[in-house]
Amino acid sequence: MPRIALKVEYQGAPFAGWQRQKDQPSVQGAIEDALAKLEPGTHSIAAAGRTDAGVHALGQVAHCDLKKDWDPFRLSEALNYHLKPQPVSIVAAAKVDDDWHARFSALERQYLFRILTRRAPVTHDKGQVWQLNNDLDTEAMQEAANHLLGRHDFTTFRSTICQAQSPVKTLDELRIERVQGFSGPEIHFHVRARSFLHNQVRSFVGTLERVGAGSWSPQDVKDALEACDRAACGPVCPGLGLYLARVGYPQDVFA
Repeated sequence: MPRIALKVEYQGAPFAGWQRQKDQPSVQGAIEDALAKLEPGTHSIAAAGRTDAGVHALGQVAHCDLKKDWDPFRLSEALNYHLKPQPVSIVAAAKVDDDWHARFSALERQYLFRILTRRAPVTHDKGQVWQLNNDLDTEAMQEAANHLLGRHDFTTFRSTICQAQSPVKTLDELRIERVQGFSGPEIHFHVRARSFLHNQVRSFVGTLERVGAGSWSPQDVKDALEACDRAACGPVCPGLGLYLARVGYPQDVFA
């Protein structure tokens, strides 16, 4: 039974998240339904991470086990045909070993969060960015973000429904930069770690936005982290600006 890795891109707005749900549309469900049109029967795919409702992906990775020895390119073309018109695309496919796993073989996940700072209502990027009317102090946000780097108990930045066994994680990167986006000036957050807690990135960005707006100081973020108390967290930002950008493995299976 050949195992195929899939690199998946999607817009999160129409979906209740990655994970298949009984009465709501999901990305996993869309891909599994497309697979069933190629090989009749029940399919179950595994992903590197479960994105929440409204969250997007540039480089989600999943794997599936099939009966037929598909050529990866032909499989991706066939899946994309059956995925239309949903905003989901298989951008690459590759054969992998039977013991390779999209989640457990991953070494790191990288997320991107986009904030658009302009007053005029967004049109072309609607649903793809978190729009704020005012600019933010990126230097202050980066100073605050630096307190979060390394290995910590991230209880403060963890959803109360998070199912992870431990709140202790190692954050390898939280880099903030200004860019000129298609719709205007943007602030990008680049976040990288081996794994994340539920709502951790959105909790980071929402809290750091308070620093950029001048309501919090960088020291307040350090104090919030050390409090190990969810109540100390700032607001959790909306998911529409968040992207699962890349998943890293010991070897690039799509090379």
